[in-house]
Amino acid sequence: MPQPRQDPSTLPEAAVATAPQPLLERPQLPPATARRFFHDAGLPYVSNGLIGLIFAASGPIAVTLAVGAAGGLTQGQLASWVFGILFSGGAATVLMSLLYRQPLGFAWSIPGTVLLGPSLQHLSFPEVVGAFFTSGLLILALGASGLVRRAMALVPMPIVMAMVAAVFLKFGTDIVAATQADPVVAAPMVAAFLLLTAVPALGRFLPPVLGTLVVGCIAVAASGQFSLGEAGPVLATPVFTMPEFTWAAQVELVIPLALTVLFVQNGQGIAVLRAAGHRPPVNAFAIVSGVFSLVNAACGAVSACVTGPTNALMTASGRRQRQYTAAAVYGLLAMAFALLAPTFTRFMLATPKEFILALGGIAMLRALQQAFVSAFATDFTLGSLVTFVVTISGLSLFNIHPAFWGLVLGYGVSRLLEPTHHARL
Repeated sequence: MPQPRQDPSTLPEAAVATAPQPLLERPQLPPATARRFFHDAGLPYVSNGLIGLIFAASGPIAVTLAVGAAGGLTQGQLASWVFGILFSGGAATVLMSLLYRQPLGFAWSIPGTVLLGPSLQHLSFPEVVGAFFTSGLLILALGASGLVRRAMALVPMPIVMAMVAAVFLKFGTDIVAATQADPVVAAPMVAAFLLLTAVPALGRFLPPVLGTLVVGCIAVAASGQFSLGEAGPVLATPVFTMPEFTWAAQVELVIPLALTVLFVQNGQGIAVLRAAGHRPPVNAFAIVSGVFSLVNAACGAVSACVTGPTNALMTASGRRQRQYTAAAVYGLLAMAFALLAPTFTRFMLATPKEFILALGGIAMLRALQQAFVSAFATDFTLGSLVTFVVTISGLSLFNIHPAFWGLVLGYGVSRLLEPTHHARL
């Protein structure tokens, strides 16, 4: 008689780690049907998906626009970039979340976007697009080789979570900075979150993060700080930029982009999902990131990846088995708003930045708390501390994000000075 499939999150960690795994991880549960999705969806999950979209399409979009504008990109190229990253992130999220019935959220590499800033000052945009295509192929090849999963398995979870804690720390401090800079908007949001969290009866009626969003919107409107600029195009029109493959661009960008996606961005997402009780498919993440990075490159956009903040927002509340619906809501909204990228971006940037900072920081508090607990509660505390310090230090070598060097140095120090901890693995 065939045995029913068991939820992998109920299996012991050792059993999962030692079980033979195929190159492309198989879903442990049947894919979600439409009927299953509507049964599992609910207000907390819709709220988390909406917050995830607002977070992704506000501050990160502002970073993207700033980098592109400083690099001399045209309005059409910028709109195509925004369309590509929103649509591919949404499509990958819907596909993977329904297939694996886990909240597997994709977006785009913000550190990768930032490192493009200096490059666009001396490289042409077609050269940069050529590097996007090559890095996408490299990410795809490394995922298909199986090396990514083996490399990720070497680093103990507390050290990875220390990297996550360092990256997420700014979201916590942003709450304080936003409240100080614009108390009229941010202070009511903080008060609403505390009240809805402290009074469970209210929180069940209106989830704390959703209540924070509602109060924030009211505060922005009441303060008169919503300032919509001049009208512009409504629908996005993807623009294909013919890539140029030059050694200068390939050497400067390809390896940093690939390492940032696979070990900094995807590493954060994997750690956040594991901390929330999920079993993310590491190799599948790498392969899908590579495929959708090529889709992004066709729109002149930076590499696709799994992100820690997005997944933290979608696992912030609710039952673990139903959180995939939050990711699906996020993905569907992202695809819809990709078509309206110019209008939506203009609308989001019309709100005061303190609204976005406070909302993102409040939504990330639980994830930040979990990251610190996981990093420093048990073993590998010295390696975790080194990882945390190096990551927040801003160390940048060879154009590679500090979080990567935090993992490398933290793991190295831990292997050298905490051998007994590794022996117990």
